[in-house]
Amino acid sequence: MQNRRWVCAAALCVAALVGLPASAQTKPFRVGLIVPMTGPFTSVGRQIDAGVRLYMAQHGDTVAGRKIEVILKDDGAVPANTRRIAQELIVGDKVDALAGFAITPSALAVAPLATQSKTPLIVMSAAASAITEASPYVVRSSFTVGQVSVPLADYVTKNGMRKVVTLVTDYAPGVDAEQFFAARFKADGGQVLDTLRVPLKSPDYAPFMQKVRDLHPDGLFIFVPAPEAPAVVKQFRERGLDRAGVQLIGTGDVVDDDSLDRIGDEALGILTAHHYSAAHASPANDAFVQAYQKANSGQRPNFMAVGGYDGMQLLYAALAKTGGTGGGDALVAAMKGLQVDSPRGPWSVDPATRDIVQNVYIRKVDKVRGQLFNVEILTIPAVADPGKAK
Repeated sequence: MQNRRWVCAAALCVAALVGLPASAQTKPFRVGLIVPMTGPFTSVGRQIDAGVRLYMAQHGDTVAGRKIEVILKDDGAVPANTRRIAQELIVGDKVDALAGFAITPSALAVAPLATQSKTPLIVMSAAASAITEASPYVVRSSFTVGQVSVPLADYVTKNGMRKVVTLVTDYAPGVDAEQFFAARFKADGGQVLDTLRVPLKSPDYAPFMQKVRDLHPDGLFIFVPAPEAPAVVKQFRERGLDRAGVQLIGTGDVVDDDSLDRIGDEALGILTAHHYSAAHASPANDAFVQAYQKANSGQRPNFMAVGGYDGMQLLYAALAKTGGTGGGDALVAAMKGLQVDSPRGPWSVDPATRDIVQNVYIRKVDKVRGQLFNVEILTIPAVADPGKAK
């Protein structure tokens, strides 16, 4: 009789255990990391992945009793692939969060799935303002192009620039950059002579550069995906725009730390606004750069790497705040208002928009100890996305 009672009690315990929440069962917390590891945006995916891995190596793989498992998937930065992979991760792998997303179309393709499944979606790179509005489960650890374009417009007008042409890639972030920069430049008293857009696929910059030269602006504002930056700068120099007195300005993607060596000395003097440079002077960034280079054969981290690193920091903090229980609604609520100490400087999540509020730096490309860096010359603190103020 005693054995029978013990068997019954054990059965009841097993039945109760099945009904316990995931945290009580110590089920791993799975993160689906979707980034391009092949194709033209490979460098973006590798930097994000390296940032994620570095954070986990430094802070362990367990938070509040939950073991963190990252499932890396390559989407090639093709939105149809991104959506298919996300669906497989949600349904098949039963991930607790999605992260990565190199380009805006990929993030937007997955946003409806995040809403339907109530899965937090951490954007570590994509930069169009509208992404966080596409789902209540999107939180950003990267930046928005409007966030860096507006401070740049203020800076150049205060320093005597009066006439510009804008040249952007014709997709959501490029249109954001053009519109936010042009609107602020005009409001500051400047004149936009023309707004030029190049196709996302197979762009040819030469005819656009000739048109810019014919217009004789004081400056050319550009936004292109980081892998396109060397071609743009090369055409700018080959067409002699610098010798004609045109200052090249833009968002920091154009001269990100992963592109500078490929661009070479032609990058010298380019003026940009951005949220991260490997040359940022702080103990936290010094330690980050050293650790990243040690883990990645001397490669320099760029803004995608810090987006991946800080995205995991955000997720760890939210999971700790919920006591490891997870759940999309609870995690997103925990992320709202969180303040993060980062290699880039302090940042926080706007509780109203789930978008990032952070310092923006005006930088100029210069040589430091024989190497090209984006050297910061001005800090604009706590900048929010201007797109949310419409």
